[in-house]
Amino acid sequence: MKLGIVGLPNVGKSTLFNALTSAGAEAANYPFATIEPNVGVVNVPDERLEALAKLSNSEKIVYTNIEFYDIAGLVKGASKGEGLGNQFLSNIREVDAIVHVVRCFDDENIIHVDGSIDPIRDIDNINLELIFSDLEQVENRYSKIVKKAKGDKSLIKERDLLERIKKALEEGNSAREVELDDEEEKLIKNYALLSAKPVIYVCNVEEKEISTDGKNNEFVKKVRDFAKEKGDNVVVISAEIEAEIAELSPEEKELFLEELGLNSSGLDKLIKSSYNLLGLISFLTTGEMESRAWTIKKGSKAPQAAGKIHSDMERGFIKADTISYEDLINSGSVAVAREKGLIRSEGKDYVVKDGDVIVFKFNV
Repeated sequence: MKLGIVGLPNVGKSTLFNALTSAGAEAANYPFATIEPNVGVVNVPDERLEALAKLSNSEKIVYTNIEFYDIAGLVKGASKGEGLGNQFLSNIREVDAIVHVVRCFDDENIIHVDGSIDPIRDIDNINLELIFSDLEQVENRYSKIVKKAKGDKSLIKERDLLERIKKALEEGNSAREVELDDEEEKLIKNYALLSAKPVIYVCNVEEKEISTDGKNNEFVKKVRDFAKEKGDNVVVISAEIEAEIAELSPEEKELFLEELGLNSSGLDKLIKSSYNLLGLISFLTTGEMESRAWTIKKGSKAPQAAGKIHSDMERGFIKADTISYEDLINSGSVAVAREKGLIRSEGKDYVVKDGDVIVFKFNV
């Protein structure tokens, strides 16, 4: 899974990125500190793997991971080359979702490019730049396909789709607000439109407001109302706290979160929100060599899940010996689980569930 972090300069993007990835991206108090896109890979926390590794005496644990792309702060006119230009928008065209960091705190020591704190104005500014960038791309594609469609009737559906998207963008609406059928969904993916990607708004707040999840923060309330209307997700994070957490050991992290009255870190909340937004789940495998998590789309069938491990396993799929994580842990071992009849043999039509522990049988 790839997530692109966007926002205005000085909203806490790079501080958050550093905290999430411990990658040491420059976080400076002046616009355009991030010149090249920073890329960091983060393991997805999954306590189930530790329990499985103990049960199987696994040599190692392999977590699934997320790639975060942090690009330069965008300003008005970025799509036309203002600030450091449209080149940064191209760096996030291939991500699965956009993490839009919004400043929801006052601090006279940290410069705001527009001179005041107004999260909805900031969101609109960034969204318009994504829309303008998409419009340029759609117009180019549309002008070409209109000519081709005159002699190739198979292109008419794509031409009509581009026409609808073009109209929506011209009206200042995101491409994701255009209703699409399954075929159109596949077509639009080829364009890699920025405004078609699902969005998580990250409200960056002061440390004192994180224990209440920003409930008393007027800026956060405005963002939540805006996101609700658009069908987008919101996560409240203190980038400064996340930076502190990144320096702690697992034991220290647990104590620190407890002192703050938090059940989970901002990273955990962001990952959970990302999985829900993109409709993702994890199935698990375990053995002496490794215990491992594999990310798949919710609704995937057993052969597709097998293909996540290796294409040969999907091609030669025979069956999937499956047990829920809870049943396996409660049994204490695979042998006991088998004796209890808790391990099921599932066929090609089985829809994999989150937390399924699976052994695939295949023949190529």
